Amino acid sequence: MMQYYPSALRVLVQWGLVMVSLSTLHGCGRDSSEQSAEQGSSSSDVWFENVTQSGGVDFIHQSGHQGDFLIPEIMVGGVAVFDMEGDGDLDLYLVQSGSIVDGPGPSGRNVLYANQGDGTFVDVTAASGAGDEGYGIGVATGDVDNDGDVDLLVTNLGRNALLVNDGQGHFQDQTTQAGLLDEDYSASASFFDADSDGDLDLFVCNYLHWSPDQEQNCLNSIGEADYCAPMSYNAPAADRLYLNDGNGRFVDISDSSGIAGIPGTALGVVAMDVDSDGRQDVFVANDGMPDHLWMNQGDGVFIENALRSGCATDISGKSKAGMGIATGDVNLDGHVDLMVCNLWRETDSLYLIDGKGNFEDATIRSGLAALPKTFTRFGLGFHDFDNDGHLDLYEANGRVALLDQNWGDDPYGEPNLLFSGHADGRFREVTPRSGTTEPANLVSRGAAYGDFDNDGGMDIVVINRDGPPQVLRNIVAGRGNWVTFRVLDSSGRDAHGATVEVTAGGNSWKAIVHTDGSYCAASDPRIHVGLGDVDAVDEVEITWQDGTSERFGSQPINRITPLRQGSSPAGE
Repeated sequence: MMQYYPSALRVLVQWGLVMVSLSTLHGCGRDSSEQSAEQGSSSSDVWFENVTQSGGVDFIHQSGHQGDFLIPEIMVGGVAVFDMEGDGDLDLYLVQSGSIVDGPGPSGRNVLYANQGDGTFVDVTAASGAGDEGYGIGVATGDVDNDGDVDLLVTNLGRNALLVNDGQGHFQDQTTQAGLLDEDYSASASFFDADSDGDLDLFVCNYLHWSPDQEQNCLNSIGEADYCAPMSYNAPAADRLYLNDGNGRFVDISDSSGIAGIPGTALGVVAMDVDSDGRQDVFVANDGMPDHLWMNQGDGVFIENALRSGCATDISGKSKAGMGIATGDVNLDGHVDLMVCNLWRETDSLYLIDGKGNFEDATIRSGLAALPKTFTRFGLGFHDFDNDGHLDLYEANGRVALLDQNWGDDPYGEPNLLFSGHADGRFREVTPRSGTTEPANLVSRGAAYGDFDNDGGMDIVVINRDGPPQVLRNIVAGRGNWVTFRVLDSSGRDAHGATVEVTAGGNSWKAIVHTDGSYCAASDPRIHVGLGDVDAVDEVEITWQDGTSERFGSQPINRITPLRQGSSPAGE
């Protein structure tokens, strides 16, 4: 993740990592690759309007930085969009950090905003019980008790927090009752059904074995005191896998499953069936170490297979600074692909997946190898923002160490990036940069995606370290037709892991029901498909987590439709 000179260089040898040469770490925040990328810019239209203040969101993130450079401070912030009351409107949960030095307290209280259905939000934290006060890092969403209400898992520095939703906007902290008592330095997390038993299990990324008294003194590339790279600590952490027992408790099977056997510096996670065997596998983005691909054997055991599958490193064999993850069928071949974002001076890694568990690095030919490496990327998302039938890409950026040229007042701040997807499989930057009238040069971390006003345009919420968030309303001119499906299993919860194939106008789009991905964030699980000028959907086929499939036939366009397991007209 980080472009620094650690004080103890010997750990580079101990870990056997290949680091970027010192010569590449000097210079300003831009390089010649940016100019060539800008020449291929896609448009000059504004795609998003910042409605944070007008929408009633007054949150200001606090990292707690007080002089010492404590590594968690530069890695925070988490955000979730979810429907907490089942009223069809997406609500907003922003993770506060607070102070590592002062400990838990009101300065670290997370904030919950209720969507009023008219484009505005109201702070309902006080009466909700959702204001966890730990040093917050990220958040995951999922219905852990199959009651139809979406629950929250907040990842903290220290004990995480499980907040169970009663469906009326009230949350109860059931961390202790659930058995989630581990004290870790966690980052992203994912709710998914690991054993196909109908309830959601939990994977938690752990970054480092770290405490304030273990902090190091490090210098950045311009010779100033700054945040350290993870290899400075020589302390990668094991991730955790918890099985949901269906009775309100989670059982730690990290050791027996094999997950704990290979520690890493995990920041991003997504669960998906990469080899089409009906079981959910887990991809983990590690910071400065090879990424992990945990293949689900179906018997409670996971085998790490990233190197053989072609996704442990980039095409040159380099372990990069994996942070956020995006998924989507970018080449419309019927297989959901995956992208990992990385550090300044490193390209992202776009992997095309063949449905048999093999990954192909297609970053260069996609057009995403040049411009992004000018920035440090965190929150990602593949979504069709202009509804033209092709997935676009949003990247939330922000430095982790100081450079000798700044974009704005915050020396860690950078503009975010927006790329439009095209039929040739390439992405081109949208200008003005980030798709907004004026790019906000902030320290962006988590980015969550969903249609907040249910108008068929995918919106974004970005959380920024030591600053306000950005609530970005989609205002793309001339958006195409669209469909959105709320896909529910037989219990009435969002059917995590189900695959949805939409056929219309001779084209086919495939997507996965999930909320994980991006960075320390949780997005809307509803399936949104841009149709362009296609005016009818011919077929929707859903393959459920239990392996059964249903066809729901023709569906109306330009509206949100619920599809529940067992309710297809044909009964298939």
